[in-house]
Amino acid sequence: MKELISFIAQSLVDKPDEVTVSEVEGNQTTVLELKVAKEDLGKVIGKQGRTAQAMRTILSAVSSKVKKRTVLEIIE
Repeated sequence: MKELISFIAQSLVDKPDEVTVSEVEGNQTTVLELKVAKEDLGKVIGKQGRTAQAMRTILSAVSSKVKKRTVLEIIE
């Protein structure tokens, strides 16, 4: 899942080298923290948060398959 979010974010931004995804695992929940360049933050979030919501929807579909909850946090 970490690779999936990284691939999607790198496809959206102007500076794909600055995209980092870190994973914090718990017992039932995994938190993915996405960091991008400051000028690319708007591209990842999208208008009214639609791009970020779409990424979260894809992530929840994948995580439900492995029966684990995954949360995406976009870090400034």
